[in-house]
Amino acid sequence: MAKIELINISKEFELSSPFFLNPFGVFLKTKNNRESNNTIGYKKSAFFIENLNLTIPDAKIMVILGPTGCGKTTILKIIAGLIQPDSGEVKYDGINMEDSLPRDRKIGMVFQDYALYPHFTSKSNVLSYFLFKKKTPELKEIANEKYKKTSELLGVDITYLMDRIPNNLSGGEKQRVAIGRCITREPALFLLDEPFSNLDQKLKEKYRLSLKILLKNFNITTVYITHDQQEAYILADLITIMNKGKIEQVGTFEDIYNKPNNIFVAEFLNPDQDTQAINLINGEEIFDNPKNVIIGVRPEDIEIKGEKNKNYIKGNIIDLRNIILKKKIIATISINKNIVYAQIPFNKNLSLKNSVYLRFKKYLYFDKKSGQRTSSSS
Repeated sequence: MAKIELINISKEFELSSPFFLNPFGVFLKTKNNRESNNTIGYKKSAFFIENLNLTIPDAKIMVILGPTGCGKTTILKIIAGLIQPDSGEVKYDGINMEDSLPRDRKIGMVFQDYALYPHFTSKSNVLSYFLFKKKTPELKEIANEKYKKTSELLGVDITYLMDRIPNNLSGGEKQRVAIGRCITREPALFLLDEPFSNLDQKLKEKYRLSLKILLKNFNITTVYITHDQQEAYILADLITIMNKGKIEQVGTFEDIYNKPNNIFVAEFLNPDQDTQAINLINGEEIFDNPKNVIIGVRPEDIEIKGEKNKNYIKGNIIDLRNIILKKKIIATISINKNIVYAQIPFNKNLSLKNSVYLRFKKYLYFDKKSGQRTSSSS
Protein backbone atom coordinates (compact mmCIF):
# COMPACT_ATOMS: atom_id res chain seq x y z
CA MET A 1 0.00 0.00 0.00
CA ALA A 2 1.17 3.52 -0.66
CA LYS A 3 0.17 7.15 -0.56
CA ILE A 4 0.97 8.76 -3.92
CA GLU A 5 1.72 12.47 -4.31
CA LEU A 6 2.21 14.42 -7.52
CA ILE A 7 3.77 17.77 -6.62
CA ASN A 8 3.99 20.62 -9.15
CA ILE A 9 4.25 18.22 -12.07
CA SER A 10 4.93 19.82 -15.46
CA LYS A 11 5.33 18.01 -18.77
CA GLU A 12 5.36 19.37 -22.31
CA PHE A 13 5.14 17.39 -25.53
CA GLU A 14 6.20 19.07 -28.75
CA LEU A 15 5.70 18.61 -32.46
CA SER A 16 9.19 19.39 -33.70
CA SER A 17 9.38 18.45 -37.39
CA PRO A 18 10.09 21.66 -39.43
CA PHE A 19 8.10 20.52 -42.44
CA PHE A 20 4.85 21.56 -44.04
CA LEU A 21 2.67 20.08 -46.73
CA ASN A 22 2.16 22.21 -49.84
CA PRO A 23 -0.98 21.96 -51.99
CA PHE A 24 0.75 19.37 -54.21
CA GLY A 25 1.30 16.97 -51.34
CA VAL A 26 5.08 17.46 -51.14
CA PHE A 27 6.82 17.88 -47.79
CA LEU A 28 8.96 21.04 -47.71
CA LYS A 29 11.06 22.63 -45.01
CA THR A 30 9.81 25.97 -43.74
CA LYS A 31 12.23 28.90 -43.79
CA ASN A 32 13.63 29.40 -40.30
CA ASN A 33 10.95 26.97 -39.04
CA ARG A 34 8.38 29.76 -39.10
CA GLU A 35 4.74 28.92 -38.67
CA SER A 36 2.61 28.63 -41.79
CA ASN A 37 -1.05 27.95 -42.45
CA ASN A 38 0.10 24.76 -44.19
CA THR A 39 2.37 23.67 -41.36
CA ILE A 40 1.72 20.19 -39.97
CA GLY A 41 4.78 19.77 -37.77
CA TYR A 42 6.50 23.03 -36.90
CA LYS A 43 7.87 23.21 -33.41
CA LYS A 44 5.10 24.04 -31.01
CA SER A 45 3.54 22.63 -27.87
CA ALA A 46 1.21 19.77 -28.74
CA PHE A 47 0.13 19.13 -25.15
CA PHE A 48 1.30 20.23 -21.73
CA ILE A 49 0.68 19.70 -18.05
CA GLU A 50 1.71 22.57 -15.80
CA ASN A 51 2.13 22.63 -12.01
CA LEU A 52 -0.27 19.73 -11.48
CA ASN A 53 -0.83 18.58 -7.89
CA LEU A 54 -2.68 15.43 -6.87
CA THR A 55 -2.73 13.24 -3.77
CA ILE A 56 -3.96 9.64 -3.94
CA PRO A 57 -4.63 8.46 -0.38
CA ASP A 58 -3.31 5.14 0.85
CA ALA A 59 -5.59 2.17 0.06
CA LYS A 60 -8.12 4.28 -1.87
CA ILE A 61 -9.36 3.82 -5.45
CA MET A 62 -8.81 7.02 -7.43
CA VAL A 63 -10.57 7.13 -10.80
CA ILE A 64 -9.35 9.74 -13.29
CA LEU A 65 -12.07 10.93 -15.67
CA GLY A 66 -11.89 13.34 -18.55
CA PRO A 67 -12.36 13.74 -22.30
CA THR A 68 -10.05 12.05 -24.79
CA GLY A 69 -6.61 13.68 -24.89
CA CYS A 70 -6.90 15.46 -21.54
CA GLY A 71 -3.81 13.75 -20.05
CA LYS A 72 -5.25 10.82 -18.08
CA THR A 73 -2.85 8.18 -19.41
CA THR A 74 0.09 10.62 -19.25
CA ILE A 75 -0.51 11.02 -15.51
CA LEU A 76 -0.67 7.25 -15.09
CA LYS A 77 2.66 6.81 -16.93
CA ILE A 78 4.29 9.57 -14.87
CA ILE A 79 3.20 7.78 -11.66
CA ALA A 80 4.59 4.51 -13.03
CA GLY A 81 7.89 6.11 -14.09
CA LEU A 82 7.34 5.31 -17.77
CA ILE A 83 7.40 9.06 -18.51
CA GLN A 84 9.65 11.47 -16.65
CA PRO A 85 8.14 14.90 -15.86
CA ASP A 86 10.03 18.01 -16.93
CA SER A 87 9.74 19.27 -13.36
CA GLY A 88 8.04 18.38 -10.11
CA GLU A 89 8.08 15.35 -7.84
CA VAL A 90 6.37 11.96 -7.68
CA LYS A 91 6.37 10.60 -4.14
CA TYR A 92 5.44 7.17 -2.79
CA ASP A 93 4.85 7.40 0.96
CA GLY A 94 6.87 10.62 1.06
CA ILE A 95 9.84 9.20 -0.89
CA ASN A 96 10.81 10.93 -4.15
CA MET A 97 10.75 8.40 -7.01
CA GLU A 98 12.99 10.42 -9.35
CA ASP A 99 15.80 7.84 -9.29
CA SER A 100 13.52 4.81 -8.98
CA LEU A 101 12.98 2.68 -12.10
CA PRO A 102 9.47 1.42 -12.94
CA ARG A 103 10.43 -2.16 -12.01
CA ASP A 104 11.46 -1.00 -8.53
CA ARG A 105 8.24 0.85 -7.71
CA LYS A 106 6.18 -2.23 -6.76
CA ILE A 107 3.40 -1.42 -9.21
CA GLY A 108 0.93 -3.71 -10.92
CA MET A 109 -0.32 -2.44 -14.28
CA VAL A 110 -3.23 -3.59 -16.43
CA PHE A 111 -3.40 -1.99 -19.87
CA GLN A 112 -6.23 -1.67 -22.35
CA ASP A 113 -4.65 -4.40 -24.49
CA TYR A 114 -3.68 -6.54 -21.43
CA ALA A 115 -0.02 -6.92 -22.64
CA LEU A 116 0.21 -10.66 -21.91
CA TYR A 117 3.20 -12.76 -22.97
CA PRO A 118 1.79 -14.37 -26.15
CA HIS A 119 3.84 -17.61 -25.94
CA PHE A 120 3.11 -18.21 -22.22
CA THR A 121 0.14 -20.15 -20.91
CA SER A 122 -2.28 -18.23 -18.70
CA LYS A 123 -0.74 -19.81 -15.61
CA SER A 124 2.75 -18.78 -16.70
CA ASN A 125 1.46 -15.24 -17.33
CA VAL A 126 -0.11 -15.11 -13.87
CA LEU A 127 3.15 -16.30 -12.30
CA SER A 128 5.50 -14.40 -14.64
CA TYR A 129 6.84 -12.35 -11.72
CA PHE A 130 8.43 -15.52 -10.36
CA LEU A 131 9.60 -16.98 -13.68
CA PHE A 132 12.37 -14.42 -14.00
CA LYS A 133 13.78 -14.99 -10.53
CA LYS A 134 16.30 -17.55 -9.37
CA LYS A 135 14.56 -20.88 -8.80
CA THR A 136 14.54 -22.10 -5.18
CA PRO A 137 12.17 -24.41 -3.23
CA GLU A 138 11.11 -21.44 -1.14
CA LEU A 139 10.26 -19.37 -4.22
CA LYS A 140 8.26 -22.26 -5.69
CA GLU A 141 6.26 -22.57 -2.48
CA ILE A 142 5.52 -18.83 -2.42
CA ALA A 143 4.49 -18.90 -6.10
CA ASN A 144 2.12 -21.84 -5.54
CA GLU A 145 0.54 -20.10 -2.56
CA LYS A 146 0.10 -16.87 -4.53
CA TYR A 147 -1.40 -18.80 -7.44
CA LYS A 148 -3.88 -20.55 -5.16
CA LYS A 149 -4.96 -17.29 -3.51
CA THR A 150 -5.22 -15.49 -6.84
CA SER A 151 -7.35 -18.28 -8.34
CA GLU A 152 -9.74 -18.09 -5.38
CA LEU A 153 -10.13 -14.34 -5.75
CA LEU A 154 -10.64 -14.47 -9.52
CA GLY A 155 -13.24 -17.24 -9.24
CA VAL A 156 -13.10 -21.01 -9.31
CA ASP A 157 -13.73 -21.11 -13.07
CA ILE A 158 -10.36 -19.41 -13.68
CA THR A 159 -8.66 -22.81 -13.51
CA TYR A 160 -9.93 -23.94 -16.91
CA LEU A 161 -8.09 -21.00 -18.54
CA MET A 162 -4.70 -21.78 -17.09
CA ASP A 163 -3.34 -24.08 -19.80
CA ARG A 164 -4.41 -21.86 -22.69
CA ILE A 165 -2.30 -19.21 -24.41
CA PRO A 166 -3.63 -15.63 -24.88
CA ASN A 167 -4.60 -16.21 -28.53
CA ASN A 168 -7.15 -18.76 -27.31
CA LEU A 169 -8.72 -16.46 -24.73
CA SER A 170 -11.61 -14.01 -25.04
CA GLY A 171 -11.20 -10.35 -24.09
CA GLY A 172 -12.76 -10.93 -20.67
CA GLU A 173 -10.56 -13.95 -20.03
CA LYS A 174 -7.41 -12.02 -20.96
CA GLN A 175 -8.47 -9.28 -18.60
CA ARG A 176 -8.79 -11.74 -15.71
CA VAL A 177 -5.37 -13.22 -16.43
CA ALA A 178 -3.81 -9.73 -16.60
CA ILE A 179 -5.31 -8.81 -13.22
CA GLY A 180 -4.19 -12.15 -11.81
CA ARG A 181 -0.63 -11.38 -12.93
CA CYS A 182 -0.79 -8.08 -11.04
CA ILE A 183 -2.09 -9.71 -7.87
CA THR A 184 0.74 -12.24 -7.63
CA ARG A 185 3.27 -9.38 -7.55
CA GLU A 186 1.67 -8.08 -4.34
CA PRO A 187 2.01 -4.50 -5.59
CA ALA A 188 1.93 -1.43 -3.41
CA LEU A 189 0.02 0.30 -6.19
CA PHE A 190 -2.40 -0.82 -8.92
CA LEU A 191 -2.45 1.20 -12.16
CA LEU A 192 -5.28 0.34 -14.56
CA ASP A 193 -5.74 2.01 -17.94
CA GLU A 194 -9.27 1.36 -19.30
CA PRO A 195 -8.99 -2.43 -18.77
CA PHE A 196 -12.64 -3.04 -19.73
CA SER A 197 -12.84 -0.94 -22.89
CA ASN A 198 -12.59 -3.98 -25.18
CA LEU A 199 -15.40 -5.88 -23.48
CA ASP A 200 -19.09 -5.90 -24.32
CA GLN A 201 -21.54 -4.28 -21.90
CA LYS A 202 -22.59 -7.49 -20.15
CA LEU A 203 -19.00 -8.49 -19.42
CA LYS A 204 -18.15 -4.96 -18.31
CA GLU A 205 -20.92 -5.04 -15.70
CA LYS A 206 -19.75 -8.43 -14.45
CA TYR A 207 -16.05 -7.68 -14.23
CA ARG A 208 -16.22 -4.18 -12.81
CA LEU A 209 -18.16 -5.53 -9.82
CA SER A 210 -15.65 -8.36 -9.41
CA LEU A 211 -12.79 -5.88 -9.58
CA LYS A 212 -14.35 -3.68 -6.89
CA ILE A 213 -14.53 -6.69 -4.54
CA LEU A 214 -10.99 -7.70 -5.48
CA LEU A 215 -9.50 -4.27 -4.80
CA LYS A 216 -11.28 -3.95 -1.47
CA ASN A 217 -10.02 -7.43 -0.54
CA PHE A 218 -6.42 -6.38 -1.12
CA ASN A 219 -6.83 -2.84 0.20
CA ILE A 220 -4.34 -1.61 -2.40
CA THR A 221 -3.95 1.99 -3.56
CA THR A 222 -5.38 2.11 -7.08
CA VAL A 223 -5.31 4.63 -9.92
CA TYR A 224 -7.92 3.77 -12.53
CA ILE A 225 -8.28 5.49 -15.92
CA THR A 226 -11.65 5.41 -17.68
CA HIS A 227 -14.03 7.51 -19.76
CA ASP A 228 -17.00 5.45 -18.52
CA GLN A 229 -18.80 7.45 -15.82
CA GLN A 230 -20.88 4.49 -14.63
CA GLU A 231 -17.66 2.57 -14.11
CA ALA A 232 -16.25 5.48 -12.12
CA TYR A 233 -19.38 5.64 -9.97
CA ILE A 234 -19.14 1.92 -9.15
CA LEU A 235 -15.41 1.72 -8.50
CA ALA A 236 -14.21 5.05 -7.16
CA ASP A 237 -13.59 6.18 -3.62
CA LEU A 238 -12.46 9.48 -5.16
CA ILE A 239 -12.75 10.91 -8.66
CA THR A 240 -10.38 13.31 -10.40
CA ILE A 241 -11.87 15.32 -13.27
CA MET A 242 -9.26 16.40 -15.85
CA ASN A 243 -9.46 18.74 -18.82
CA LYS A 244 -6.63 19.84 -21.16
CA GLY A 245 -3.86 18.72 -18.81
CA LYS A 246 -5.43 20.39 -15.79
CA ILE A 247 -7.18 18.94 -12.75
CA GLU A 248 -10.57 20.62 -12.48
CA GLN A 249 -11.84 18.92 -9.31
CA VAL A 250 -11.20 16.02 -6.93
CA GLY A 251 -13.84 14.49 -4.66
CA THR A 252 -16.48 11.83 -4.31
CA PHE A 253 -18.93 11.36 -7.16
CA GLU A 254 -21.74 12.90 -5.09
CA ASP A 255 -19.72 15.93 -3.97
CA ILE A 256 -18.58 16.74 -7.50
CA TYR A 257 -22.06 16.26 -8.95
CA ASN A 258 -23.75 18.41 -6.31
CA LYS A 259 -21.05 21.10 -6.07
CA PRO A 260 -19.10 21.27 -9.34
CA ASN A 261 -16.26 23.78 -9.35
CA ASN A 262 -17.20 25.16 -12.75
CA ILE A 263 -19.39 24.80 -15.83
CA PHE A 264 -17.05 22.27 -17.46
CA VAL A 265 -17.35 19.89 -14.51
CA ALA A 266 -21.11 20.48 -14.22
CA GLU A 267 -21.62 19.57 -17.87
CA PHE A 268 -19.09 16.74 -17.97
CA LEU A 269 -20.22 14.62 -15.01
CA ASN A 270 -23.49 13.09 -16.14
CA PRO A 271 -24.58 9.78 -14.57
CA ASP A 272 -27.84 9.74 -16.58
CA GLN A 273 -27.26 9.77 -20.34
CA ASP A 274 -30.99 10.10 -21.09
CA THR A 275 -30.59 13.87 -21.09
CA GLN A 276 -27.92 16.54 -20.76
CA ALA A 277 -26.24 16.87 -17.38
CA ILE A 278 -27.39 20.40 -16.54
CA ASN A 279 -29.49 23.24 -17.94
CA LEU A 280 -27.55 26.52 -18.27
CA ILE A 281 -29.58 29.75 -18.45
CA ASN A 282 -28.69 33.44 -18.36
CA GLY A 283 -29.61 34.56 -14.85
CA GLU A 284 -31.30 37.83 -15.83
CA GLU A 285 -33.67 35.96 -18.14
CA ILE A 286 -35.07 33.91 -15.25
CA PHE A 287 -34.70 35.98 -12.11
CA ASP A 288 -34.79 39.73 -11.47
CA ASN A 289 -31.64 40.20 -9.41
CA PRO A 290 -28.74 38.10 -10.78
CA LYS A 291 -26.46 39.88 -13.25
CA ASN A 292 -23.53 38.38 -15.12
CA VAL A 293 -24.35 34.92 -13.84
CA ILE A 294 -25.37 31.63 -15.39
CA ILE A 295 -28.02 29.60 -13.59
CA GLY A 296 -27.37 25.85 -13.65
CA VAL A 297 -30.20 23.46 -12.80
CA ARG A 298 -30.18 19.68 -13.10
CA PRO A 299 -33.11 18.08 -15.00
CA GLU A 300 -34.15 16.14 -11.90
CA ASP A 301 -34.31 19.36 -9.86
CA ILE A 302 -37.11 20.92 -11.93
CA GLU A 303 -40.65 20.63 -10.58
CA ILE A 304 -43.55 21.07 -13.03
CA LYS A 305 -47.14 22.01 -12.31
CA GLY A 306 -50.02 22.46 -14.73
CA GLU A 307 -51.59 25.40 -12.92
CA LYS A 308 -50.15 28.81 -12.14
CA ASN A 309 -48.24 29.04 -8.87
CA LYS A 310 -46.56 31.90 -7.08
CA ASN A 311 -42.82 32.15 -7.80
CA TYR A 312 -43.07 29.55 -10.58
CA ILE A 313 -41.75 30.28 -14.08
CA LYS A 314 -44.04 29.90 -17.08
CA GLY A 315 -42.94 27.67 -19.96
CA ASN A 316 -44.28 25.67 -22.90
CA ILE A 317 -43.77 21.96 -23.52
CA ILE A 318 -42.25 21.34 -26.95
CA ASP A 319 -41.34 17.65 -26.59
CA LEU A 320 -42.06 14.69 -24.30
CA ARG A 321 -39.94 11.54 -24.27
CA ASN A 322 -41.09 8.52 -22.28
CA ILE A 323 -38.31 6.42 -20.73
CA ILE A 324 -40.55 3.46 -19.95
CA LEU A 325 -37.98 1.13 -18.38
CA LYS A 326 -36.91 3.85 -15.93
CA LYS A 327 -40.48 5.05 -15.32
CA LYS A 328 -39.77 8.69 -16.10
CA ILE A 329 -40.44 11.37 -18.71
CA ILE A 330 -37.93 13.79 -20.20
CA ALA A 331 -39.81 17.01 -20.97
CA THR A 332 -38.31 19.66 -23.26
CA ILE A 333 -39.64 23.08 -22.27
CA SER A 334 -39.14 26.54 -23.72
CA ILE A 335 -38.81 29.46 -21.30
CA ASN A 336 -38.62 32.71 -23.22
CA LYS A 337 -35.64 32.08 -25.52
CA ASN A 338 -34.24 29.24 -23.40
CA ILE A 339 -34.72 25.49 -23.75
CA VAL A 340 -34.60 23.38 -20.59
CA TYR A 341 -34.91 19.66 -19.97
CA ALA A 342 -36.82 18.32 -16.99
CA GLN A 343 -36.93 14.79 -15.64
CA ILE A 344 -40.36 14.08 -14.17
CA PRO A 345 -42.34 11.06 -12.87
CA PHE A 346 -43.91 8.73 -15.41
CA ASN A 347 -47.43 9.31 -14.12
CA LYS A 348 -47.36 13.04 -14.82
CA ASN A 349 -50.26 14.03 -17.09
CA LEU A 350 -48.72 16.37 -19.67
CA SER A 351 -49.34 17.13 -23.34
CA LEU A 352 -47.38 18.81 -26.10
CA LYS A 353 -47.80 22.59 -26.47
CA ASN A 354 -49.28 22.85 -22.98
CA SER A 355 -48.31 25.78 -20.81
CA VAL A 356 -46.71 24.66 -17.57
CA TYR A 357 -45.17 26.30 -14.52
CA LEU A 358 -41.70 25.42 -13.29
CA ARG A 359 -39.88 25.67 -9.98
CA PHE A 360 -36.16 25.06 -9.57
CA LYS A 361 -35.87 23.02 -6.37
CA LYS A 362 -32.13 23.72 -6.24
CA TYR A 363 -29.73 25.36 -8.61
CA LEU A 364 -26.18 26.68 -9.00
CA TYR A 365 -24.74 30.09 -9.80
CA PHE A 366 -21.78 30.31 -12.20
CA ASP A 367 -19.84 33.45 -13.08
CA LYS A 368 -20.62 34.23 -16.74
CA LYS A 369 -17.04 35.26 -17.54
CA SER A 370 -14.91 32.66 -15.73
CA GLY A 371 -17.40 29.79 -15.60
CA GLN A 372 -16.57 29.20 -11.92
CA ARG A 373 -19.35 28.29 -9.48
CA THR A 374 -19.98 31.16 -7.10
CA SER A 375 -22.74 29.73 -4.92
CA SER A 376 -25.60 27.26 -4.66
CA SER A 377 -29.27 27.64 -3.77
CA SER A 378 -31.89 25.16 -2.67
